[in-house]
Amino acid sequence: MTTATDADGPGVRTREIVRADLLSVFRIEKASFPQPWPFRAFERFLGTPGFLVAVTDEVVGYIVADDVPNHGRRLGHVKDLAVDPHHRGRGVGATLLARALDVMDGRRATSVKLEVRASNERAQTLYRRFGFVHRKTAPGYYADGENALIMVRD
Repeated sequence: MTTATDADGPGVRTREIVRADLLSVFRIEKASFPQPWPFRAFERFLGTPGFLVAVTDEVVGYIVADDVPNHGRRLGHVKDLAVDPHHRGRGVGATLLARALDVMDGRRATSVKLEVRASNERAQTLYRRFGFVHRKTAPGYYADGENALIMVRD
């Protein structure tokens, strides 16, 4: 079921992923990242409440987020977020991030973290708009040796 929410942007609806969406998600992943996740990685997250897709007349983006216990509290983790290259700059990423943060809030995550390439200024700008701050740098985090910024939202 596709459900529009206050966080959804014009013409974009978000919903939990279903198996039939996986190929579209994988195509977006390959078009978005130099070292894409393997297809099986997405399969493992099916059924996770924070695995959401953005849909117009097709899947145009996705986010993978989950939460884990952390010293008696819940810690959210945005693991992956991507928007089809033809739909970027239209608020799809912000819509997905807002919905995933709503899910994390509903699961009582007290903070949410993510990793982002040091060179991905566009994504960093989006994350800062949602209250994420750079807490530390992970040197050589990515397979190509690029650093990751660890950003956290409390």
